[in-house]
Amino acid sequence: MPHYLDPKNDLVFKKIFGEHPVLLVSFLNALMPLEPNQLIESVEYLPSELVPDNPAKKYSIVDVRCKDNHGRHFIVEMQMYWSKAFYNRMVFNVSKAYVRQLNKAENYILLQPVYGLGILNENFDYKTKEFYHHYQTINRNNTDEVIKGLEFVLVELEKFIPEKIADRKMAVLWLRFLKEMVDQTTHVDDELLANEYIHQAIDICEEGGFTPEELETYEKYWDSIRTEKALLSVSHDEGKAEGKIEEKLEIARNMKKDDMPISKIMIYTNLSPDEIEQL
Repeated sequence: MPHYLDPKNDLVFKKIFGEHPVLLVSFLNALMPLEPNQLIESVEYLPSELVPDNPAKKYSIVDVRCKDNHGRHFIVEMQMYWSKAFYNRMVFNVSKAYVRQLNKAENYILLQPVYGLGILNENFDYKTKEFYHHYQTINRNNTDEVIKGLEFVLVELEKFIPEKIADRKMAVLWLRFLKEMVDQTTHVDDELLANEYIHQAIDICEEGGFTPEELETYEKYWDSIRTEKALLSVSHDEGKAEGKIEEKLEIARNMKKDDMPISKIMIYTNLSPDEIEQL
């Protein structure tokens, strides 16, 4: 019985979408907001790195960049955990790709749209149950007026429910593939295997197709993700602790302004007499 690797891993993701243009075309056509007459027919890979390596984020994002037969650019990123900096990275990368199209001597009319697609393995928008987020530059008073050039799509994989987009079969299959295929998967649903593109992607995930060196890289990636998550968690907890201390100090200041006795302030804030006196 074959064992499969997780396609969200940097190594596997790039092997699927960075080495097999037919699969990338299917993936982009399924998930991007393209009109039927604007679908991608072929792609040309471009260098994936737009910014210098940041050691703190080295293993958190996987990129595939390409240009299609219409000249449009697409940047695909797989984010294993959410941070607010991801917005900035997406905007920076897409904007950079847009600017790099043009040499100083060329006309702005030659610029082609750039699309950013971010697949997120964690939730970031808790205000809605929607998992598919499409962003454009629009006129707030008339949303039909759109400045073309940059577009972004963010997909929250954890929220994804197939029934919500049942009319987009390939989008459902690709997102199911990313969500259901995890480390050491041994059984794959027949519906996924029935599609030629998904079947090919599943075959690429088979553990037996990777060298010992690649498998070591695969495991190092997960170790790095766990380390980064732990560091973020510690930072978050420290931030919350600092916030609670500041809240106590503010309460103590207000009570002191009202000439309340230190003994009472101590009861309400759990601060020491010295801490209260220094306020």
